[in-house]
Amino acid sequence: MRMTIKDIGLALSVPINWGAGFTLAKAGLGEFPPLFLMSMRFSLSAVLLCWFFPPPVGQLRSIFIVALISATIQYGLTFTGLAGLDASTAVLLVQLEVPFGALLAALFLNDKLGWKRTLGMALAFFGVSLIAGAPGLRNQMVSAFLVMCGALTWSIGQVMIKKMVTITGFQLITWVAIFAGPQMFISSLILETGHLSALKNATILGWGTVIYMGIVMTAIGYAIWYHLLKKFDFNQVMPFILLLPVSSILGAVLFLGERPDIRTLFGGVIVIIGVAAIVFLGQGKKLPSG
Repeated sequence: MRMTIKDIGLALSVPINWGAGFTLAKAGLGEFPPLFLMSMRFSLSAVLLCWFFPPPVGQLRSIFIVALISATIQYGLTFTGLAGLDASTAVLLVQLEVPFGALLAALFLNDKLGWKRTLGMALAFFGVSLIAGAPGLRNQMVSAFLVMCGALTWSIGQVMIKKMVTITGFQLITWVAIFAGPQMFISSLILETGHLSALKNATILGWGTVIYMGIVMTAIGYAIWYHLLKKFDFNQVMPFILLLPVSSILGAVLFLGERPDIRTLFGGVIVIIGVAAIVFLGQGKKLPSG
């Protein structure tokens, strides 16, 4: 089925939506601890969606584990790392989700890797090595490592999700949010401090970040994404997600005043080329992050 102008507009809105959310998250991390911010994001999404999507019978235990791995642990690692990195650098490192996912799918789902996808993986990891060697990242390797671990953790969660059956995308988003919110809040109470101070001193920007991430980035963004995936072939939709780092870097430059160096940008281009090779030449189908 051909995509209409309206469909293309919706598809373009997803990477713009998620890219803006990534940029806003960087700003929001200046006001809230990472896990606390994510707990508010998912709790807001859960409150909005729980009225419309009943619990999937017999799969709540599996979803609880998926929420723990692909949301709580993953976002804890990714956004703790983001707090110590430029948003433009972090979003490029997040693209490792795709090669990690391809590798795990080959190991646990019997997906064929093939030389073309292997080449794409090699390019992606080479690009990351260039980013890691950039001068501006020399004192931020721990943060970069946390973001890369978050990408790996997300990919593990997607392997688990792919094994689940008889559940719709909206049910999955809703119940992952329902479980992830409390999980992240408890983790935040254990690992982070300054919650009351953050709430007391939060500005319009901080609360706006929570609202945007909970409603626009998670609820609306994923609603559009799953609508498109249901209506069109996977390979018609997935290429639009390659615009995510572009929109995020543009937002970081315009609104956060970031100035990525040439080596980081060049490494990012190599990463995106590698990810594109995996997406276009691969056979596996993976869910996106956000």
